[in-house]
Amino acid sequence: MAVPLALLLPLATACGGDAAGGSSDGKTVTVTVGYQSKTINTVTAGTLLRSLGYFEEELATAGRKDGVTYEVVWQDYATGAPITAQMTAGKIDIGSMGDFPLLINAARGKQLKEPTRLVAVTGYNLRGGLNTVVTAPGSPLRTLKDLKGRKVSTSVGSAADGTLVRALRRAGIDPAKDVHKVNQQPSVGASALAAGSADALSQFVAWPGLLAFQGRATALYDGAELNLPTFHGVTVRERFAKERPQVLDAFLRAQRRATDELRTRPVASAESVAKATGLPAEVVYLYNGAHGIATFDPALRPELVAALKEDVPVLKEAGLVKDVDVDAFVDAAPLRRAVPGASYPKAVPAKAELWLEGQESTRTFDSPKALLTALKGARVRAAYVPDAVTGTLWFADRAVWVEDGGEWRAFVTREGAERYVSGHAGSRIVAYADAVGLAS
Repeated sequence: MAVPLALLLPLATACGGDAAGGSSDGKTVTVTVGYQSKTINTVTAGTLLRSLGYFEEELATAGRKDGVTYEVVWQDYATGAPITAQMTAGKIDIGSMGDFPLLINAARGKQLKEPTRLVAVTGYNLRGGLNTVVTAPGSPLRTLKDLKGRKVSTSVGSAADGTLVRALRRAGIDPAKDVHKVNQQPSVGASALAAGSADALSQFVAWPGLLAFQGRATALYDGAELNLPTFHGVTVRERFAKERPQVLDAFLRAQRRATDELRTRPVASAESVAKATGLPAEVVYLYNGAHGIATFDPALRPELVAALKEDVPVLKEAGLVKDVDVDAFVDAAPLRRAVPGASYPKAVPAKAELWLEGQESTRTFDSPKALLTALKGARVRAAYVPDAVTGTLWFADRAVWVEDGGEWRAFVTREGAERYVSGHAGSRIVAYADAVGLAS
């Protein structure tokens, strides 16, 4: 794993905000940004944005008008919780995190009289496909019901934990009584799964895809089956936003530019994020590619705000928040001011995609069968295929393939494939290698 970028930074003497928003000696203003390099659904407000230097460029332009010099300190964390802790202490000005942590951010900010506001989205999936429950390869567990009485590692208070709770309930399992949840950081949970001290792992982007790519995990449950939106977003200290709106505007303009870069140059962006994080580019592309699991758009879409309201009761039941006024927390005005009229196309259905070795672009296919045909004899770097029901993109060689009357369908989980086969007489599950041979 790569060393967190924040550990490579020299300690700043003025690192963090004050009542005026951002540290300042009158001539130099230091802006501190908290991000999660390996939570690659936040790259347009973190890893990719930092590597492109767009925020610094926008601040340089603002500084010439203001007569001050702006400096940016980037602080890298594994989850959203420490970013919230630093924001409520006035030491981080702008942060990015997932939907459940955002709500905790709102609650803690209000409680500690350092209120925050949600001002933009980074990436989202309208069905919830950014979160996945995985098991170890060869595990006897096949469905969520098999988790009864088992140990499941997750990060309590994260979107992945919310997915786990909701999915277990739909399966008729009490998440508080019928399973033993172990609260762990993603990397610790991955190690626990490998060691056998956890039977399953429920985590957010990019951990499920990474473990599957490495052959260290098999998907048990695709979060998109919940059909509930999940997303990551940008939050800012309210006092900072009021006192230094020009800095927030610069950040949001820079984020928009980073989003444009990711959309127009997805392969190059994946390579850039991979270099900065130590994650395989193939995994980054699974989530952030042209047809990736995440759709990137800074807009605070109504569907996402509505989903945030549905998340509040889950966190209240877990005792993590008392209540959150979502309408007061969401503030679309800064984005409208900084990037007037900005809009992106809605998410489109994913297509099968092939990334060949030595290529700087990918090929798309209109059907899984066409992808299988192209795979035979090809020097494949990565191949991706959408789940036939949820649309969640997955690695073709890790998907479960079904042949039905000469047509081919792929599924993220074996349960999904078996569910399809049980309802379609004559269809059958076929191993990936055999599918490539038969379809060619």
